[in-house]
Amino acid sequence: MKILETSVYRGPNVYALFPVIRHKIDIGVLEDWPTGRLGDSFIEPLIAALPSLHEHGCSYGEPGGFIRRLRDDNGTWFGHVWEHVAIEIQNIAGADVTFGKTRGADEEPGVYNMIFEFEEERVGLDAADLALKFLTSLLPDTLVDPDSRIDDFDFDTELESFIRSAQRLALGPSTASLVKAAQDRDIPYMRLNNYSLIQLGHGRYQKRIQATITSETNYISVELASDKDETNKILADLGLPVPRQILVRNGDEALRAARRLGGPVVIKPLDGNHGRGISIELEEDEHILEGFDFAKEHSKSRSIIVETFIKGFDHRMLVVNDDLVAVSKRVPGHVVGDGKSTVTELVDEVNSDPRRGVGHEKALTRLELDTKAIEHLEEHNYTAETVLADGETLYLRSTANLSTGGTAIDVTDIVHPDNREMAIRAVKAIGLDIGGVDFLSLDISQSYKDNGAGICEINAAPGFRMHVSPSEGKSRDVAGAVMNMLFPENSPARIPMISITGTNGKTTTARMISHICKMSGHTVGLATTDGVYINGNLTVKGDLTGPISAQMVLRDPTVDVAVLETARGGMVRSGMGYRHCDIGAVLNISADHLGLKGVDTLEDMARVKRLVVEIARDTAVLNADDEHCLRMAEHTEAKNICYVTMHATHPLVKEHIRVGGRAVVLEQGINGHMITIYEKSAHIPLMWTHLIPATMEGRAMHNVNNAMFAAAIAFSMGKSLEDIRLGLSSFTTSFSQAPGRMNVFDEHPFKVILDYGHNPAAFEAMTNLVDQLTPAGKRIGVFALPGDRRDEDITETARIIAGHYDHYICKRDDKLRGRGPDEVPKLMKAALLDNGVAEEDISVIPSEEDAVDAALQMAAPGDLLVIFGDEITRCWKQIIYFNRPNNSNPDFESATSNRMDNASPTGTYETTDNGSSPADEDEDQAITVNLEGMKLVRDKRGVRLASEPEESD
Repeated sequence: MKILETSVYRGPNVYALFPVIRHKIDIGVLEDWPTGRLGDSFIEPLIAALPSLHEHGCSYGEPGGFIRRLRDDNGTWFGHVWEHVAIEIQNIAGADVTFGKTRGADEEPGVYNMIFEFEEERVGLDAADLALKFLTSLLPDTLVDPDSRIDDFDFDTELESFIRSAQRLALGPSTASLVKAAQDRDIPYMRLNNYSLIQLGHGRYQKRIQATITSETNYISVELASDKDETNKILADLGLPVPRQILVRNGDEALRAARRLGGPVVIKPLDGNHGRGISIELEEDEHILEGFDFAKEHSKSRSIIVETFIKGFDHRMLVVNDDLVAVSKRVPGHVVGDGKSTVTELVDEVNSDPRRGVGHEKALTRLELDTKAIEHLEEHNYTAETVLADGETLYLRSTANLSTGGTAIDVTDIVHPDNREMAIRAVKAIGLDIGGVDFLSLDISQSYKDNGAGICEINAAPGFRMHVSPSEGKSRDVAGAVMNMLFPENSPARIPMISITGTNGKTTTARMISHICKMSGHTVGLATTDGVYINGNLTVKGDLTGPISAQMVLRDPTVDVAVLETARGGMVRSGMGYRHCDIGAVLNISADHLGLKGVDTLEDMARVKRLVVEIARDTAVLNADDEHCLRMAEHTEAKNICYVTMHATHPLVKEHIRVGGRAVVLEQGINGHMITIYEKSAHIPLMWTHLIPATMEGRAMHNVNNAMFAAAIAFSMGKSLEDIRLGLSSFTTSFSQAPGRMNVFDEHPFKVILDYGHNPAAFEAMTNLVDQLTPAGKRIGVFALPGDRRDEDITETARIIAGHYDHYICKRDDKLRGRGPDEVPKLMKAALLDNGVAEEDISVIPSEEDAVDAALQMAAPGDLLVIFGDEITRCWKQIIYFNRPNNSNPDFESATSNRMDNASPTGTYETTDNGSSPADEDEDQAITVNLEGMKLVRDKRGVRLASEPEESD
C-alpha cells in the first residue's frame, strides 16, 4: 500500500466541519483482498486486540455495524478498516472522535481518500501510523513487502506507548475541562502552544489560561502561594489554622527543628507543588534525615520546611472568584488485603478496574509499584510480596495525588460553614482568583475550631480532575465557575467575523467593508492577498488569505472586527482557520485555478467556497446572479440569507423580498443606478453608484457589484446607512488603499490603469470598463495569466480581450509555475491570432518589467494603457517614475488621481415598474440563472433553491 498524499485540515473543510486528516492511498494488491477474503485469520485478532470496535456503528448506524461490514458479503477494504482502527486508537487514548469515511478517489481502482477525525494533530497522525503497522502485522506474509514487515510487533506495548505520548501532547484534564466549559458556553478557543496555554475568546475580548492559571491571576499571589513559608505567616497573622513551621537548610537543622516542634513532623520543599518531595508523620531521626534529602531532591531553593503534623484526612478545597465551588477528600493509592493475595496481586486486581488507565487517560490512574512505592512499603516493613490480612488497608504513597493512583471523594455538600469561610478567607488573603486549599481534618463536617484541623498549604493552579471526575460522589462544574468569572453573563467573547470568498472581487470587497468598519470607529483586523492589516497598518506582507492569517487576526488583542478574505488555496490545503464566522459572503464562481488539488470543475470550486456560508452563524450573503452561489443557500444554517443582484427583475429575489427576506438590489433611477436595500419588505435607497469613487462614476460595474456586497455585509452587521454611505463614498481604488485593484494614474499625457486580474472573469470585467472609456488615442494592453492556469483559460482570456484593444503586449509572470520562459505569452499570442487580431498588433515581451517599460514607451498623448500586473509594487513604481528626473520621488499616495468628493445620495430617486425595472436595457437577457423547473423552499429566512440530496457519509 502507498500513501500518495497526506492533508491535515485544522478547521472546517470540504470533508467535514471539524478537523480531519486525509490520507490519499493506493491499496495496490489489497484491492483484490477485502476482509471477507482475508477471513478470520485477519478479523479475529483484530477484534481481540480492539474489542471496542464492536461499538462502531459504521453504515448500519448501530453498535456492531462495523463488525458486520467486516464479514457481510465480501467484507470491506483495507482503507476502511484502517480508518476505523485509527479512530478507535484515539478513543482509547481519551480523544472524543467518531467521524470517518473512506471513498474512492480519482476513479482509479484501489485509490481512496481515507478520512478520519482528530483532536490533536500529532496524536491523529501517530494513531494512523500505529493502526497501519498493526493491520499490516495481521496480513498474510504473501501480501506484505518484506521491508514493511515489523518483526515481533507487540500491539499492546505499542498502544501503551502511544497513550503516554498522546497524553503528553493532549491537554491536561484541568485545561481540557476548561476548554469544554468554554465550548459549552459558545466561547471560542485556540491552543497557543504544545502545552496548556489557551486563548479563550477572540480579539479584544480574549482571555488566556495556562492550566488553571488565568490572565486575571495575580503574579505576586502565585509567588506567595509557591513560598510555603510566607504563605504560612500570612495565614497565621490572620488567625487561620496553620501548622507551626521552621525553615531549615541542612539535616542537622531539620533534626533540631523537629525536636523543637515536638511530636511527628512533615518535611517538604519550600517551593514544591503537586505533592512532590513531601514526607509525613516523621519521628525517628533516620526518617527525618531521609525526608530532608527527599525534599531537597524536589526543591529549587536551598530551603526546606519542617512543620507540625496535623492528623486528619487530606481535603482539597477549591475556591474560584471568592466562592468555594468544590471539596474533595483525597485518599492515597491503596490496596485492601484478602488474606491470600500478595501486594503485587492486589495492585493488579485494582488496576483491572476499567476506570483506571495510564496517566490521565481515564478517571483514575493505575497504581504503580515503582521505586517510591517500594520505599514507602519498606518504611512500614512491607514488600511487594507481602500477603495482607483480610480487610487490611495498605497505602502505597504518603500523599493522595490522583496522578499516583489516589482516589477522590466529593464532600462539597457536607462542609461545615466555618470551614467554608476559612477556605475563602485563606485564598483571598493570598490574592488568588483560583486557589486550592489543602486542608487536613478528621471530619470536614465539623468546624476546624473544634477538632484541631488545619491548612497545610495554598495552591495556585490547582488541579480540577478530582472535582470533575471524582472516584465517588457528585461531579462538580468547577470549570464552569471559571468561565463565569472570566466571561460574566452577557459579556462578549467573540468579535464580529466576516469571511469573504469568490473567484473575483473578494480583496476589494474585503477592503471596502474594512474601511466602512474603520470609519465607524472599529479597530479592524484585515487578512487579504496583500497581507494582514491591523487598524489599517500592514503588519505582515504576503498573500495571507488562509487559516494562519485568520488566526493572526483573531489573536490580536486590539482587534474588535475581523474581515477575512478567504481563498480557495487555504481551504483546500488546510481548511478554515476558525469554526464559525458571523457573516459569510460568496461573490461569484468562475474558472480559476481549475485542475489543481482536486478542483477540476466549477461545481468542485463551488463546493469548496461554500464553506464560508456553511459555517456562517448570522448571515449568508450570496450572489443571486450566479447559479452556483444561489444554490449555496440550501447549505447554510445562518439565521438570515441576503441576496445581492444587479438585476431588479430577478424572479427568486423578488419572491424573497416579497416574503420579507433581505436583499441588496441595483435599480435604475432618473440619475443613474441606485444601490437599494430590502429588509422585511422595506425599500431603502442607499446611494447612487456614481458617488462611489471605486466605480469610476458608475462605469466599473464589477466594483459596483463589490460595493453592493460591502453594503450587504455592513447592513447585516447592523451598521447604519450613514456609516455605509460614508465608508463607500470615501473608499478609493488608489494604490495606497487598494494596491493592484484598478489603480488609476493620469499624471502622464496618457492614462494608465493597473490591475491584478489573473483569470478570464477578471479580464472580462476590466474589458467591459475599457469599452466604456473613450480615450482620444489608442487602447494598449499588457496581458498575462499565471503559469498554473490551464491552456483553455489562456485561450478564453485571449477571446475576451480580442478586438477591444489596439495593441496587445503578451508577457509572463515572474514565477513560471511549471511553464517555459515564454510559453504563456506565445500561447496568448496564438489565441489572439485565432480570434482575428492582426500579428502586427501583438508584441511578445516575456519579462514583465520589460513589457511594462515597452508599453509606457509606446503610449502617446491621449492613449489608455491597461496593465495586468503580477509584481504590483514594481509595476506601480515603473508607472509613476516613468519619464521623471532621477531626483523626483513622489510617494505612492499622492501619485493617485482617482479622487472624488465624499457625498451622500442626493436628488430625486425614482423607479419605473414599481421599483422593479432592470438596471440595463437588456437585463432579462443578462440573467444567467435558469430557474425553470427548480423547486423553491420558503422559510423565515426567505426563499432559496432546494438542493439535490448529497451522498450520505
